[in-house]
Formats: sequence, structure tokens, C-alpha cells
Amino acid sequence: MRTAVLSVISSLVLTVATAHADAPKPGSDYGAAAKTLFRVAACGGDDAIPERFSKPAIDAHCKEMKGIYSSYKKAWADQAKKFLGDVVPATAPKTVVYPFGGGDLTSALVVYPDATEITTISLEAAGDARVIDTISKAKLSSDVSEIGLEIRRLYYAAHSTTKSLQNASHSTIPGTIMFALAALVVHDMEPVSLKYFDLEPDGSVRYLSNEELDARAAEYLATKRGKTPPSKITHYWYEQDSAFGNFELGYHPKGDAKAPTRIYRHIVANLDDTHMNKDDRVIKHLAQKGKVSVMTKAASFLLWYDDFTKIRGYLLANIAWMISDASGIPPSYAEPAGFEQITYGEFTGPYFIIDEKNTRAEFVKLWKNQPKRPLPFRFGYPDATKKNHLMITRPKAK
Repeated sequence: MRTAVLSVISSLVLTVATAHADAPKPGSDYGAAAKTLFRVAACGGDDAIPERFSKPAIDAHCKEMKGIYSSYKKAWADQAKKFLGDVVPATAPKTVVYPFGGGDLTSALVVYPDATEITTISLEAAGDARVIDTISKAKLSSDVSEIGLEIRRLYYAAHSTTKSLQNASHSTIPGTIMFALAALVVHDMEPVSLKYFDLEPDGSVRYLSNEELDARAAEYLATKRGKTPPSKITHYWYEQDSAFGNFELGYHPKGDAKAPTRIYRHIVANLDDTHMNKDDRVIKHLAQKGKVSVMTKAASFLLWYDDFTKIRGYLLANIAWMISDASGIPPSYAEPAGFEQITYGEFTGPYFIIDEKNTRAEFVKLWKNQPKRPLPFRFGYPDATKKNHLMITRPKAK
């Protein structure tokens, strides 16, 4: 009996030890840097401004940012959130995937305010949040002005423009992270943690340590890696190669320290088939989430094209509920996969597109054959006549 008990204990110890050895390392947490950026650059909260920065400059910047936030909420976010509150079903999964989404956490939280995990994927890298610990007063002042301009452009357009995202991501202050922190201000949230991560070959998350990030940054600097665009660019823009690529932001409602931490992850990746066939860890990572809520808007109509079949196939296999403009999934793919599509607003054609297969005709027909449902705000792109439009893609009722 004693031998059997010892055998069971040994087995349990071995199991626990093995599980501990296989558990992902926590990595370094830059929550303190995120909170400083949140205060002095995104202008969230009213904590004291660190003495190393110019209080008059930060106060002036924050006065401007508060105006931007107020205007955006009045012109779009509040109206859209109220409207979509009656459209998005309560049963929609709280895990959200937003391909081609840039750092547009703001729109994601308008559509899915109760989401517990949101993932955006785009061509823009995160940037180095640690710079806030060493940046000079003068550089901070110039960078926050630049970031403020790009956030204004983002909110004015009510969608992520690739040009704005790429401009912001090249500043010293990490632009992609700044878009996310601005979203927290708009939605009365606050940052808790900030980590960088890689995706393993099986799609799992591996958090990075400060030592790993330092080593990568040194390598990029020494080899000038990431400074030269690739020789072949299919869709004009290309993914950024950076030592600070993917990041995870933990956040919760402002002032509620006991609230569960929600997770926002941004992954830098080119989602075309050439890149996904070469390295499919992004698709594997997304597939591990199971059925998800999805949104896509202002996505350059990439889901129409035959060189984005991998991400389109992933979506068709995992959508529980999806909202998009006409840059979403074409009806010729959605219907055979068991989905129905519900339209709002008007659509007479895309206002820009390379459309050799005349996919636009599918969308024009879709809107024409459905009852006219009003849409009082723009969601993503306007149509060719600058009319608002929106589309729901959901599994057909059984």
C-alpha cells in the first residue's frame, strides 16, 4: 500500500513539474510605461505629470486631445454604440478578431463594449513603449503633437487608414500602442499591463523578456534590419519588421481595480496567402480561439481577392457573428458556407477597387434585394456615392 501511495505521489509531482516546465514564461511587464504614456500622451486620468516632463506642454496637448475625444464621441462613437447595442446579439462571443484592424481598439470597443479579448492584425508594429522612460522633453512634445494629429485623422475618418497607422508607427512614441491607449480614454478604461510576445510555431503565445527585447533591438540597429522595404510588394503596403512587433495590453474599467483584466492583443502580419503559406502561426493562433465575433471595416477589399483565401477560410470556419462594411466577405463565399448577410444603409458600388471578377455586382445585388434599413452613421468606407452602409454576416438559422 505504501509503495502504491508513493508511486501516485511521484507521478503527481512529475506531472506538476512537467506542466510547470511547459508553462509559458511571464515575460517582462511594461505596465508602468503604459500608464505613463496613458497619462502624458493619451491624456487619460488626472494623475500628476512626472517632473521630467514639461507640465505646460502636456497640459496644452491634453486640452487638444480632450477636444478630439469629445468631438469623436459626439460625431460617431456615441451614436454608433447606441445603434449597435440593438444590433449586436447578447450571445455574440466575447472573444473578438479584427483582421486588417490596425490599432483600432476604439472601434472594436464601440461594437463590442463587453469583449474580454480583442485581437487586431495589421501591417503595423507596436513600437517601443520603454522610450517614455528616457525621451527628452522636446522630443516628447513634438511626438505627442504628431500622434495627436494622426489620432485626429483616424477619428475623423472613423476607420483606420493605413497611411495614418504607418505614419504614427514611425514616431519615437509607439504609435500603434498610442492608438490603443487613446481607445481606453474614449471608453473610460485604463491600462493594467503591457507585454510583448511572439507566436510559437503551434500558434501559442510566448511573452518576451526585457533582455530578449534589448538583444533584438541591438541586432536590428547593427544590421539595419527593418529599414529597407521588401523588393516585391503586392498590395502597395507591406508589414513592418520591428524588434517590437506584437503587444498585449491588459486593461479594465477606470477606477475599478477589482474588475477582471480584459486583454487586447495586436499582431503585426501580412495576411495574404504568400505570407500565410510560408508561416501559418497567425492562423493557428486564431483557430485556437474557437468561434469568435468578428469585425472588419475599411479593409481595402482584400477579402474579395484570391490571394487572401487563408484568412477568408479561417473566418468562414470560425465566425459566430460578424459586422463589416462591403470590404467584408463576398456573398459568393458566405452563402455556400452556411451564412446569411443582412444589410443596412445603401450600397451602389465601392468608391475605389481593383475588381477584375466584378465582385461589386454581388454586393450591389445583396443590398438591392433586401429591405432598406437606415444607417445614421458611417461604418468604414462610404460607397461610391458616399452613402453609409453596413453588413451583418451570421450563420443561417436552423
